[in-house]
Order: sequence, then C-alpha cells, then structure tokens
Amino acid sequence: MSLTSRSALAVAALLATLTLSPSGEAIAADRLVVYSARIEALIKPMFEAYSKETGVEIQYVTDKEGALVERLKAEGANTPADLLITTDAGNLWQAAQEGVLRTIDSPALEKAVPAQLRDPGKQWFGLSIRARTLFYNTRMVKPAQLSSYEDLADPKWRGKLCLRSSKKVYNQSLVAMLISEHGEARAEQIVRGWVVNLATEPFPDDTRMLEAVAAGQCAVGIANTYYFGRLMEKKPDLPLGIFWADQGGDGVHVNVSGAGVTRYAKNPAQAQKLLEWLASPKAQNLFADANLEFPVNPAVPPDAAVKAWGTFKASPLNVAEAGRLQATAVRLMDRAGYR
Repeated sequence: MSLTSRSALAVAALLATLTLSPSGEAIAADRLVVYSARIEALIKPMFEAYSKETGVEIQYVTDKEGALVERLKAEGANTPADLLITTDAGNLWQAAQEGVLRTIDSPALEKAVPAQLRDPGKQWFGLSIRARTLFYNTRMVKPAQLSSYEDLADPKWRGKLCLRSSKKVYNQSLVAMLISEHGEARAEQIVRGWVVNLATEPFPDDTRMLEAVAAGQCAVGIANTYYFGRLMEKKPDLPLGIFWADQGGDGVHVNVSGAGVTRYAKNPAQAQKLLEWLASPKAQNLFADANLEFPVNPAVPPDAAVKAWGTFKASPLNVAEAGRLQATAVRLMDRAGYR
C-alpha cells in the first residue's frame, strides 16, 4: 500500500473516532489532529511530551507537503486537521495562498519567532531554522578560497561544483532569495554560472551531493546543514568542511520548518496553544535538535553538535520571499539549464 493510501485510511480512521454533535460537526476539545510533512520520527517525541504535559491527545497523518495541502483543499470544512506542519517557507507560503490556513493573533508567537521567520500575514510561523550554506572538500579547498553563493559562478570553480537537483524546493527557495536580493537578471547570471561550473549532473538529494564532495568528485557544493550533521555522525572522518556563506554581505540563506492552524480547524484555540508550545523554550530543543536544525526562538541555544559548527550571520530577508518568488525562480532555473 502506498504512503498516500495509508494516509487516506488514517484520515478516515481519525474521522471515525471523533465525537459528532447533533449537527454532525466533529467535537473533541481534548484531541488535536495534525497533518505533518515532517516524518513521524521527528514529530512523535514532541507530541508525546505535549500530551503528557497537557492531557491533550494528538493524532497525526504524515505525507508529502503537496499531498497534504491538496487533501486540505479537497476536504474543505470537513477536514479533521487542526494544524499543518511542513518544511520550507515556500511550502508554507503556498499553503497560505491556497487558503488552507487561518490568521493567528498571538503575542507569544510574535515574541518567540523573529519577524523575518514568520508570515507577515500571520498565517504561519517558523519553528526551526535550516541554514543552506557551502560545504567543501578539506583536501582540495581552503576556507580562504570561499566567500558566497555568487562566487560559485566564478570560472575558478569550473568543473568543481556539485549541486542538488533544481526540482527540490530547497534550491528553488535559495534562488528565489537570490532574486529578492539581487534582482532577476543578476540571479540568472549566477545560476547560469553554476550550471557552467558543474562537475557532474545535479544529485537527487543533499546527502549524495555531500558524499560526492567528500569523494573528490567535486570540490564544493551547497546543502542544508542538517544533512552534513547526519552524515558526519555516521562518517566523522570524511574530509568535509562547512563554510558560512556571504558573511561579508547579506549572510547565509536560511529557511524554516513551520506550522499554521488550518482554516477549518475544529479546535483552533487548542491548535494555537500547541503551536505556541512548539515555539516555547521548553519545546524548541525537541523540535530542532531531533533533526540537527537551529531553534527559531533566539532564547534557546542549539544542540551541542550544531553549536560546534560556529556562529553565522543570517540573511535578514523575510523567508516568505522564498514562496512569493518561487514560481519566478523555477522559470529562471529552467532558462539557465539547471535541471
């Protein structure tokens, strides 16, 4: 049975367990239903902790972000989902555009989540930070040779660059942010330079790309930091180094995993309380550490392994730009021959 089929059955089971009012409306004040694009291993410990603390039962369905948004649209007012959790601001922005989220007025969330890491329209809030930066083969490259995303388009990197496929939202968001920062024409020049400098065809995921850098197939690449962390936990002797991009300019491109209360949530107040708890200091380490990400709440220090990578200046651009300019970025990458 496919993941989509299993998820559909899970949704049906959730609907069957909800108590119905005389009007047919589902009521379960002590129960929340979450649709999550984060995998079970990353969300289950948090939900168990919240249930233990509050007595609120959390049931969840995991699937790809696109499938979950489509399900919310199809279910409409009949959805059992109270909260949507997904990765990448581009996906969160799209969910808001599709009308499946509602506005949240929460001083607690606005205090816990920096303005550039949440929706200006208050429909979603970041919960963990994902930095997408440069990685290099320590036997082939010295840190002094590296500087920025733009510099990877320089001819000195001809035949030395590896990238993940343009099909993944992570690189679409990166290019969208480059458009926001530099304008479309300059961003296209940069991407065309990347394509010319590729050592091989783009990889399907960040892990394989990092392994290619470590193997010397290329000298440098771009990846999310948690992929590096996972790989180095398994293979600590790999000749891989991390370099914080553009520290003399706008800073490292960051994105978020985040969440929003669904438009037709049956328990919106409880869903908001869960979202506020996920952004609180007591829960932030649970949310971020499980995947070697950075806490979104500035009052919370990162996991020791993450902290060891050093500090960096992050781009001040609102991550919502990754969604607003995503379609433009996809067209640009296609024109540039980035596959």
